[in-house]
Amino acid sequence: MSSDVAARRDAKKLVRSPSGLRMVPEHRAFSSPFGLEEPQWVPDKECPRCMHCSAKFDFLTRKHHCRRCGKCFCDKCCSQKVPLRRMCFVDPVRQCAQCSLVSLKEAGFYDKQLGVLLGGATFLVTFGSSEKSETMVCRLSNSQRCLLLEGDSRHEIELAHISTVRILTESCPPGGGNARATGMSLQYTVPGTESVTQLKLTAGEDANASRRQSIAWLVAMHKAAKLLYESRDQ
Repeated sequence: MSSDVAARRDAKKLVRSPSGLRMVPEHRAFSSPFGLEEPQWVPDKECPRCMHCSAKFDFLTRKHHCRRCGKCFCDKCCSQKVPLRRMCFVDPVRQCAQCSLVSLKEAGFYDKQLGVLLGGATFLVTFGSSEKSETMVCRLSNSQRCLLLEGDSRHEIELAHISTVRILTESCPPGGGNARATGMSLQYTVPGTESVTQLKLTAGEDANASRRQSIAWLVAMHKAAKLLYESRDQ
């Protein structure tokens, strides 16, 4: 990738919307696949009452719009200001109680698991039906748009082209307990074709720091996949 393309990809701009200040990519084509579009606000004339507790709006009972769902609420039902990273808001914004809980859970992904994905981990990687595996480092690109796999060869897979993500686990240990993640299976389409390719990531078997890092990466990727599918449903 040329330096000019990389600069365009990483360029940001500050924009103001009715909901607040947002730091967004200079070019829409480089937006994060985890991002959500701002909702259309329910028009004031269509919500004479709080859409949660039904309190009637008047001079004392002010109406507020949730920045995540766009619905109208009274101050009691829409009092929290929490981060909304998926819409690129610079500061915490007002959200209803239900949306606040969702956004706070997502903040954990951005504060912890996103860093794990960007840092990468080592896996045995198998493409398609091949019987050969290659040791590769898999990480999320800085733009959050691609999975980068680097070893003796190099591959780049756009998250937008991934159709399924499945965690692979080992059998439950004797005496009970939770099954442990051992790898991940991905299916994705190849740009310019309609063919579907399968990719399998397998964590090392030795109980060492590298395996722990790989397992943490798998857990983070599973959470990322959920956000990705939610974004597509919006």
